[in-house]
Amino acid sequence: MTVAGNPLKVREAVRAILITPTAEVLLMRIRPPGRDDCFWIAPGGGIESGETVEQCLKRELGEELGLIQFDVGPLVWLRQHTFNWDGQRIRQSERYYVVRIDRFEPKMSDAIEAQVLQQFRWWSVAELTKAEERLTPLALATIASEYLMHGPPNGPLEVEVLED
Repeated sequence: MTVAGNPLKVREAVRAILITPTAEVLLMRIRPPGRDDCFWIAPGGGIESGETVEQCLKRELGEELGLIQFDVGPLVWLRQHTFNWDGQRIRQSERYYVVRIDRFEPKMSDAIEAQVLQQFRWWSVAELTKAEERLTPLALATIASEYLMHGPPNGPLEVEVLED
């Protein structure tokens, strides 16, 4: 599948579900280029050639949030998302890891990503269940509450498949 003659781009990505001791989750509200709709997304991004998951998260969370010191927690969710972004059709395989962190003031330092960022927000898990705007991943409220109640998932993870 192509968008305006461009071939499908396949990429690997990693994202962090940041959870505070008071059960708050940090999300970024973004507006994709050329679109009017916004949605909330967990921070993270594409894995560059030769990067490990931890190296990617350190780079992405540093650029997007100013967060440098943290430990990467357990893998809790897998997703394959196919979507259009700035004239490109992308199929992205994503891994979501929990990062336990004290609440902080995020600061975007990536000039390109700052162009699509609308705001940062700390959400309680209860607020996530009542969100009216789209959350990414769609099951974020369930993922966070299950993790807080039962810890990391046992056994293999199913892959959420989404195509916009």
